Amino acid sequence: MLRPLTVADQQEWHRVRRENASFVAPWEPTLPPGSGPRPTVSFRRFVHDLDADARDDLSLPWCIEVGGAIVGQVHLFGIVRAAQQSAAVGYWLAESATGRGIATRAVALVVDHALGPAGLHRVEVNVRGDNTASLAVVQRLGLRDEGVRQRFLHIDGRWHDHRTFAVTREEVESAGSLLGRVSRRDG
Repeated sequence: MLRPLTVADQQEWHRVRRENASFVAPWEPTLPPGSGPRPTVSFRRFVHDLDADARDDLSLPWCIEVGGAIVGQVHLFGIVRAAQQSAAVGYWLAESATGRGIATRAVALVVDHALGPAGLHRVEVNVRGDNTASLAVVQRLGLRDEGVRQRFLHIDGRWHDHRTFAVTREEVESAGSLLGRVSRRDG
């Protein structure tokens, strides 16, 4: 289900992104005015940069696969070590893959990895209040609602408030794993 993105994924990844451009656009980060143009990089460079960030312990990216086909991407990013030991999770999914628990399971796997082998203590997911699909994901995962961050992220051309949902290692350990929690709930 989750695996690293490779240079060999270029055509499929571009096809999925192109076919879902209007579906994901309302939720995709944009650069605010005055930031200059978004840099254009080759897919090879994009994958190289993802790999370098993973090696440098800055982020951990994966593509989401179902039946051998790429249907999205999930990443642990903003990794902070030292006293904080935290990160955030972001993701996107093709419209055809929504409503089947795929994003929920992908985020659960990433959080379990972050709070287990990756050694982090806290993971958060920031969601726009009108993103009902992502609100359903964090609700199914049982993440704690920590409130609203005002004008938190520039998306679709303007600043948007986001609700922050979080979980700590202790909370997941008491449940066994987030993936286990979801699997038990779904039967």
